[in-house]
Amino acid sequence: MVMFLFLVVALAVVVAAVTLAVVSGGDSGPLPDAAPERLRDSLPPDRPVGRADVERLRFPLVARGYRMADVDDALGRLGAELAERDARIADLESALAGARAAIAHQHVSMEKPTPKEQQ
Repeated sequence: MVMFLFLVVALAVVVAAVTLAVVSGGDSGPLPDAAPERLRDSLPPDRPVGRADVERLRFPLVARGYRMADVDDALGRLGAELAERDARIADLESALAGARAAIAHQHVSMEKPTPKEQQ
């Protein structure tokens, strides 16, 4: 019986202490909002993105992983530059094929006819 009474008094003291701590909250009040961490070294806006830029790119961590806006911006920029480079490569390859065809046609027409072809 004494042990039971001791446990009830101890439980009442703990509940009172926790209630007092929660209700009073201290003099400082609630914690101030922390400024969100932002992407420091973003992709360069004044030149094309290079391999070193992508390797140096680090996203700040937040509660559930990475800040989605920063990742979306970086992936959008990389996707646009890759599409632009693919289009440029396709243009250059078609121009090269046209130049090769023109040189081949010119080379064939500039050859001297053989004596059998002249007859």
